[in-house]
Amino acid sequence: MNRSSVSRVLMGVLIFQLGIGVLLILGDMQGNFRLPSFGPDAPRLSEPVRPGDQRRQFEPARDMPRLDPERDPGDLPTRLTLTQTDTSGLWRLEGAIDDGDAERILDQIAKAEQPLDTLILQSPGGSVRDALTLGRALRTREIGTRVLQGEYCFSACPYLFAGGITRSAEDGAAIGVHQHYFGENTLLPAFVAVEDIQRGQGEVMVYLDEMGIDPLVMQHALTTPSDEIYVLLPEELQDYGFITDTN
Repeated sequence: MNRSSVSRVLMGVLIFQLGIGVLLILGDMQGNFRLPSFGPDAPRLSEPVRPGDQRRQFEPARDMPRLDPERDPGDLPTRLTLTQTDTSGLWRLEGAIDDGDAERILDQIAKAEQPLDTLILQSPGGSVRDALTLGRALRTREIGTRVLQGEYCFSACPYLFAGGITRSAEDGAAIGVHQHYFGENTLLPAFVAVEDIQRGQGEVMVYLDEMGIDPLVMQHALTTPSDEIYVLLPEELQDYGFITDTN
């Protein structure tokens, strides 16, 4: 990434953090806090996205897109779950990413009798730090990632997706980003919470660069509040470097 791109990302992060600092101080005084929103309220996830119209409401219990009708997944697990789909090295990793899931899933991968070649991902997101840890481990183990038609990878899940040594998304797959909380408690003193946000955003940007992803994708995450999701178009997935397999 060139110096101009880095400067633009860092400037966006700085402006974002200054705004968060003000909101956190107000939140401390008023007893509530919500990350900033820009533009009109987003429509539901069931509505198709178009260029320039990609933000959608994001409530995992209510707004998840329809799953691939060719399989019956039942309810997704409330915690990240690893399952083998066949004997060719294709596995599924599905469910919310909870604190501590990275260590637990990595232990299961290490103990798997059938080596993992590719992970099919489906998750509404969760712990960013666990997603980064898992993503780095996938890259070290040269495991690919994939999102299938009609399925989704939101919030922290795209960072896990980025760790794949090869990465593919079928037509109709939904991959989306938004703002994250990095602290354990949003009622921390403002200066502590902003420091935690700053550190977390820096970790994500470094990680994306390590994985060969353009950190400018963070411009969409930083401007999309946590109760909405910015669904990346196929051409954006290509432009930011998420997709390696175009077949």
